[in-house]
Amino acid sequence: MRTELRSCCKQLKLGSGLVDNIDLIEAGTHEEFLTKLLKLELEHRELNRKNLYLKQAGFDVKKTFAGYKFDAIQVPSTITIDELKTAQFVPQKENLICYGAVGTGKTHLATAIGIEACNRSLKVKFYRTAALVNELVDAKSNGTLRRFLKSLEKLDLLICDEWGYIPLDKEGAQLLFQVVADCYEKHSVIITTNLEFTKWNSIFYDERLTSAIIDRLIHHSHLLMFTGQSYRLQHSKIGGNYCHDEK
Repeated sequence: MRTELRSCCKQLKLGSGLVDNIDLIEAGTHEEFLTKLLKLELEHRELNRKNLYLKQAGFDVKKTFAGYKFDAIQVPSTITIDELKTAQFVPQKENLICYGAVGTGKTHLATAIGIEACNRSLKVKFYRTAALVNELVDAKSNGTLRRFLKSLEKLDLLICDEWGYIPLDKEGAQLLFQVVADCYEKHSVIITTNLEFTKWNSIFYDERLTSAIIDRLIHHSHLLMFTGQSYRLQHSKIGGNYCHDEK
C-alpha cells in the first residue's frame, strides 16, 4: 500500500515525505486527516523554498540579527528598526543605503536583512559590487548579457556590497547604471559604501552618469549612517592596544 501511495504522490508531483508523515498524524475524521497531511506538505515545501532562496542568494557569510546592535547607527525617521529586521521595505520596493567607515557593520546588516527576506520567500542576490560588474562585463562579451539582466529582474532584493571600493571603467559604470535603472521602482536595492555621495564621481568618472545613478537610488530610499569604530579593529589585539593607548 505504501509503495502504491508513493507512486501516486510521484505522479501528482507531491513530495515523497507526504507518505512518511502519515504516521505522525492523529485525526478523528478523514477530512481532518487529509487537511493535516496537506498542511505538513505545504510546510515542507515552504522550508525547501526558503533553503533554495538562501542558497541562490550567494551570501559570503551568513549573518543574522542575533546580538546585532544599532547603537552606533543613525536610523532615519522614515523607517524603524523593526521594519529593517523584518525586511518590510523590500515588498514596498524601497532602497537602503548603508554609509559609514569600513568594519562598522554595514555588510552584517545587509546580509541579515537579506536572510530575513529569504525567510519570507523573497528572492535575494548578494554581490560584491566589483564582482557584479565583472559578471556584467563577462556576460556582455560572451553574448549572455540580456539573459543575465533578466535573472536580476526576477529578484525582490539586490544587495551591492562594498560600493565604490574599486573604481570602474566606462563600460563597467554604464552596465552598473543599467542594473540600477532596471531596479528603479521595480525591486529593492541595498548598497553598503564608505563613500559619501559627493565622491561617487570618483567611481564613475562621469558627472551625468553619477547624478543619474544617485537620483534613482535615493528616490524611495532610507539612508543609514554608521558612526561607530571598526568592529574588527576593536576586537583585534592591535586594535585593543590602539584603543587603550588612545584613551
